[in-house]
Order: sequence, then structure tokens, then C-alpha cells
Amino acid sequence: MKISFPHMSPVIVYKRLLEMFGHEVVVPPTPTQKTFDLGVKHSPEFACFPLKVILGSYIEAIEMGAQMIMTSGGHGPCRAGYYGELHSRILKNLGYDVEIVIIDAIFPKFNDFIKKARKITNGASIFKVAKVFKVVYNLSKAIDRIEKRIEKMRAYEVNEGDCDKVWDKILKKFDKVNTIAEVEAIEKEAYGMLDNVPVVKVEEDSKIRVGVIGEIYVVMESSVNMEIEKTLGKLGVETERSQYLSDWIEHNIIPKFMRDKKIDNIIDEGKEFIEIEIGGHAVENVGYIKHFKERGFDGIIHLMPFGCLPELVNQSIVPTIIEKFDLPVLTIPIDEQTGKANNQTRIEAFVDLIKGKKELRLNNGKSKIS
Repeated sequence: MKISFPHMSPVIVYKRLLEMFGHEVVVPPTPTQKTFDLGVKHSPEFACFPLKVILGSYIEAIEMGAQMIMTSGGHGPCRAGYYGELHSRILKNLGYDVEIVIIDAIFPKFNDFIKKARKITNGASIFKVAKVFKVVYNLSKAIDRIEKRIEKMRAYEVNEGDCDKVWDKILKKFDKVNTIAEVEAIEKEAYGMLDNVPVVKVEEDSKIRVGVIGEIYVVMESSVNMEIEKTLGKLGVETERSQYLSDWIEHNIIPKFMRDKKIDNIIDEGKEFIEIEIGGHAVENVGYIKHFKERGFDGIIHLMPFGCLPELVNQSIVPTIIEKFDLPVLTIPIDEQTGKANNQTRIEAFVDLIKGKKELRLNNGKSKIS
């Protein structure tokens, strides 16, 4: 059976997962304006933007031959929990015959998770499932570690685009892994490749760091967020996201008694501002603002897709956060009309603001010392 998934970076992880279970994988195209237009055309007008993009991505994958689609769900008041059902009905009404399998957190509906997981694992033994999961989990962590390093290096590369060229080569190598040993070997090779990228040396105190937070899809999928990390990198800014695939796996698939408590602790920090569950990653994102502040970041860019209720609530909290943490936050709405050029001036002005703010703080510090 030909199986696909919504395009959300890093797609190699989902591709290898399904291939290792013997599926014929249809990799959906990177979302473009055509994808957006397809999703917008067939979605409810006031549905959130990720729902529309993902629908467009499904249609493109189905037209490439996909018969089943693997996706993730959501919980709480966030409408992401209804994506699967709504997408299924829309696709059925359009005449497409496709099954959507929604993989969500392993708890509290453990039996439902197992039932769906069996479809994805293609009848594999428990031994093989465990082996494949370990490889894929380690692959996701390796990719995220390397990407975090690239998000820093882009700000200082001598030749614009060098990091991205190396990144493309690294991803092609990861696309063939079958064992943890192969993952580790390629990760080691990747660091060697990055060490050969010429970069400008910058004093630690002069570095500018910006955290990128928001709804998980628009944060992780660069094709819908104006390639925000590359845009900031060209302006000499290091970036780090609030959402990475390995963190999602850690928090949603790994049993609580076995997993790292990083995300749990960040969520607890966010509850200072949002005391009730409002769905999505709203509480986590607010917690990340404090997390980035404590790590010395200079500003936050908040990506808010049109129609996303949890992030709309977060936007209303931003003024309070700015006052409490003295940390600039720029909220950027994302929809099908958003383009890189549309927000370039706002992003450049924001970077100038935080650079000026940091320079003033450093100069004041030197004056006090002298």
C-alpha cells in the first residue's frame, strides 16, 4: 500500500520510519502557493491555516498515488484534534478514496494508539517495532542536534548558503540509514563537514540570539514560515525553535517515567501565565519565552497562523510577558497571503531594535566598570 504524510520537516524521519516497515512511501512535495491554494479552496473559510496547508498537501500526495496517510492529532480545545475527521470528510466529498491514520500521544488512549500503530508497523513483530523505533528516534535526535548547530552557524557563514548546501548533503546521507550505528557515523561525519564551513569569528557578548515560538506546524515547516531561520541568519542572528520533532516524540510517545523532563518543566513555567489547558502548544510556548530569557536570548519571534485559537490567546499575553521579562517579542501572523517580502521590513526593524538594545546594555555595563 502506498502511504504518505503531511509535509512537515524533517520529512526524512517519517519516510525512513515507513520504509523500514515495508511501505511504499509517497513523499509529498514541499508546500508551495499551489498547495496553499488547494487547501484554501476546499477548507472552511475560518479554519486555521495549518489545516488548509495540510489538506492541500494531502491532495497533492493522493494525486501522486497515496492510498493511506499517516498524521498526528491534537488534544484539548485546539481544533487540531479534529483535523483527521474533517480532512477525511472533505477528501471523501471530493471523491478521493484514502484512509487517514492519526497517531497521537500514547496515553491516555493506549488501546487506540496500539490499534493505529499496527497499521503503520505493517504487522511487524514487537522486536522489529522496537528496533525501528530506536533507529528513527535516534535519527530524529541526530537531525535536530545538527540543525540546531546550523541555526547558529548561518549567522556567521562567510559565503551565504554554505551551511544549507552542507545540510542538504547531510540529509541525503541520513535518507539511507537502517541502524543506529549508521546514524551515529553520519552525525559524526556531518560535524566534520560543518567544521569546514568558513565562518566569521564573533565575540560571545556581541552575538544576537532569537527564539522562534508558535504553533508547531508553522514553526517546523519552513515553507510556510517564510524560511524564518534563514531570514534571521542572513541578518546575523542565531535562532532556536521551541518545536523539534525529537522533543515531540520524547513528550508524546516516550512513557513519562522514562523521558527527559525538559518539556514538562517548560510547561510548568508557562502555567504562570496560562493556568488552564487551552490546547495546542500555547502553555509550552509561553514557558519557552521564559526559558529563552533565562538562557540569555535577545528576543522572540512568535509565529501565529491565521485562525489558531491557542496562539491568539498567547498574543494577548505578550504585552504582560514583555513587561515582566524585558524581552522584545514580535508576533507575525501567517496565512496564505503571507510572503517573505511582506514581513522582511518588520523582521529587519525587530533585529535592529534588539541589536540596539543589546549594544546599549553592553555600553552601560562598560561605563559602570570604568
